[in-house]
Amino acid sequence: MKILAMDSSGLVASVAYLEDEKIKGIININYQKTHSQTLMPMLDELLKTLGDDLDSVDYLACANGPGSFTGLRIGVATIKGLGLGLGKKVVEVSTLEALSLNWIGVDGVVCPIMDARRSQVYAAAYTFNDGDVKPVEVIEPVNCEIGELLQKLEALGKKVYFTGDGVPVYREFIENNLNVPYVFPSAMNAYQNAANVAVLGKAYAEEGKAKEAAEVTPVYLRKPQAEREREALLNA
Repeated sequence: MKILAMDSSGLVASVAYLEDEKIKGIININYQKTHSQTLMPMLDELLKTLGDDLDSVDYLACANGPGSFTGLRIGVATIKGLGLGLGKKVVEVSTLEALSLNWIGVDGVVCPIMDARRSQVYAAAYTFNDGDVKPVEVIEPVNCEIGELLQKLEALGKKVYFTGDGVPVYREFIENNLNVPYVFPSAMNAYQNAANVAVLGKAYAEEGKAKEAAEVTPVYLRKPQAEREREALLNA
């Protein structure tokens, strides 16, 4: 099975190509360019380097949220356009689930956190069963204040392994307020990685969870800021 995956839900733009059990190629960019500028050139370069083409891909996979509203729209629009043009089905993968694979196999709870601004995070918590790449949800995906998340983690009573772009933003707060053992990520496992999306995409495709491209939608967990501000003005 061949899977082409992408993740543009956060700071990192990432594309990866998986064939059977092997990641044949991956490109990650975490730099000062928009995902609309980087995704397609990265995809073209990856396929050119591998000497492959889109027609040979069995499924497309994308991180469909939560995350940056703009980044998610770009990623989902790109994958839908490719799917519709190629007649390929798409596997949706939760950004938080994909991030959790940065710590796959640890003895404890993996907590991906993404910065949602104003002391808010997108977050969840997972554990792993031996030999299974699919994370087991122990805290459902939420959009909440960082303090509320730490309370949820403390209630689990297990060591916490953090990952995601929310870590550098809330690191000091976590150090000062979390009362269970925890580990912060290194540079290698701190951010989104389309290889994780590809691995989960393959697992879910094998379970028959691929969708027609037109059915793919982003998961935001909260309304866009412009819509929230509009509602606040209407309710004032």
